[in-house]
Amino acid sequence: MREVLDDLLGWWRSGEPVGMATVVRTWHSSPRPPGATMLAGPDGTAVGSVSGGCVEAAVYELAREVAGSGVPVVQRYGVSDDEAFAVGLTCGGTIELLVEPVDRTRFPELERVAHAIGRRDPVAVVSIVEGPPSRIGRRLVVWPESCDGTLGSARLDAAVTDDARGLLAAGRTGTLHYGPDGERRGEGLTVFVASFAPPARMLVFGAIDFAASVARIGGFLGYHVTVCDARPVFATSKRFPGADEVIVDWPHRYLQSEIDAGRLDGRTVVCVLTHDPKFDVPVLRVALRREFAYVGAMGSRRTHEDRLARLREAGVSAAELARLSSPIGLDLGARTPEETAVSIAAEIIAGRWGGGGARLTTTSGRIHHDTV
Repeated sequence: MREVLDDLLGWWRSGEPVGMATVVRTWHSSPRPPGATMLAGPDGTAVGSVSGGCVEAAVYELAREVAGSGVPVVQRYGVSDDEAFAVGLTCGGTIELLVEPVDRTRFPELERVAHAIGRRDPVAVVSIVEGPPSRIGRRLVVWPESCDGTLGSARLDAAVTDDARGLLAAGRTGTLHYGPDGERRGEGLTVFVASFAPPARMLVFGAIDFAASVARIGGFLGYHVTVCDARPVFATSKRFPGADEVIVDWPHRYLQSEIDAGRLDGRTVVCVLTHDPKFDVPVLRVALRREFAYVGAMGSRRTHEDRLARLREAGVSAAELARLSSPIGLDLGARTPEETAVSIAAEIIAGRWGGGGARLTTTSGRIHHDTV
């Protein structure tokens, strides 16, 4: 919903109903992840995407119908579905969509949700996507300290609120399964939790030319990017326009302060590009003792071996060293800072989704992993 929020909020404020289609589950080689959204606006426009083009026309028409009828539906498109085959989900995967009408009456919390997303405050929007027909599309908005709306019963609301906060803390979007009244070991009722958490952090240590390219690609991938260096002459916003913030501090001291303040989590990515033991060993010693999503360090093979020896002397364990990606990046034959940034980004993506980094033309089987 984030990518279509401005248009959605504008129509909502004007009191016009909108048809909104959201990917809630995917199987096999699906082109868009859960949470991807498309709108059928009251002026006839289509905003956003749920399938990369495969079934957009069919989804748009369904969203228009739902906006007119006011009745939400769950629709699945895939090669095993005759209707979907006719419109052509050519990627070979299957997507399931919640298609619902949105207006001030049906989604009164939207403005608060939009405000939270704009401020990067955490909020989760929970919708029933499987269960009794009368409950499809019921919505609960979950905040860290409160909730709005109801899914139909106090017991169900309590169970879902607790579990949704767990997903929200991890920045994860996905489905949860319950019995009709929120029984965690039950079945028959499925909810979709769309988490809107602050963007994951990317911390780039070392104000060098490679850092500028890494910062740009980090922003492109959706990270909140911080460049940090202890040298004020190099750590300037002018040199790093792609960064969200530039910090002048010793890397290890800044990293520890962010950890102590609770501003980092398991999605955090750390790229150490300093090339200097007095900087990179202390910051890696701090970083490797946390289970961040990625910790990489730049340097030659010789630099890498020297760095490992220094880290061992500093008390870093073998298990902690195993978390280190060094030399940083995948073997793409990169030469320039921009190419090196692509190499680093590729390794981060592969680590996040379990990819092997091989050319797809040399592999077989699914291109995308299941996300159910």
